[in-house]
Amino acid sequence: MRLSESGAALRRDDPQPLYLQLQQLIRSAIQESRIEKDSAIPTERNLSAQFDVSRITVRKAVDGLVDEGLLTRRRGAGTFVLGQRVEKVFSKLSSFSEDMISRGRTPHSIWVSRTIGAVTPEEALSLGLSPGTMVYRFQRIRLADGQPMATERATIPAYCLPSIEVVGDSLYEALSQTGHRPVRALQRLRAISFGKAQADALGVTAGSPGLFIERIGFLADGRAAELTHCHYRGDSYDVVAELHDI
Repeated sequence: MRLSESGAALRRDDPQPLYLQLQQLIRSAIQESRIEKDSAIPTERNLSAQFDVSRITVRKAVDGLVDEGLLTRRRGAGTFVLGQRVEKVFSKLSSFSEDMISRGRTPHSIWVSRTIGAVTPEEALSLGLSPGTMVYRFQRIRLADGQPMATERATIPAYCLPSIEVVGDSLYEALSQTGHRPVRALQRLRAISFGKAQADALGVTAGSPGLFIERIGFLADGRAAELTHCHYRGDSYDVVAELHDI
């Protein structure tokens, strides 16, 4: 796709810097759907040739659109228009699979590991478990419509599941079937920059922004049912919380 085919051009006599003019041309093309969601924009080299500007100018324009949340860089693939962002609602206790299905997207998991062992001191403190209690640990990459969205590491007390094999794409579905789905949870969120390992797993560049969410879920009788650590892509998620005046 050539932006210049629509008659768009940069004006050398315009006091506005060239990178801002180029930024606006790309932004308009996205807003007018001339560049489709999830599709790649032309490379820096192509944009430089189309508009007769330096690659530094192109990079500066693209950087601004990445910061705005209109574009995202995918390691080894190029720069893409962001698709529909996912709203992670904190007022409702839901799983990743449920969030994606409710938005018409298809969830999938790539398993990294499934293990069973004695609770660690850190896990025991978070879950209120006695030393030596057995737990299941699940680590996976969560995808929506084939696109990596988050990494997830969950620790589940063994009393919540009959075996490690019963967990498929949805951990909460497996917990529901055994009557051990959490009914309330404490969640903690913070903004992060992805290190190389997390960035590689999610197909983004190291240093890209992300969201870290820790969740401790509880059963109706007060026992802990899960400790989950999730790293979400910052370019794909909005956090929504419903607030009430007390």
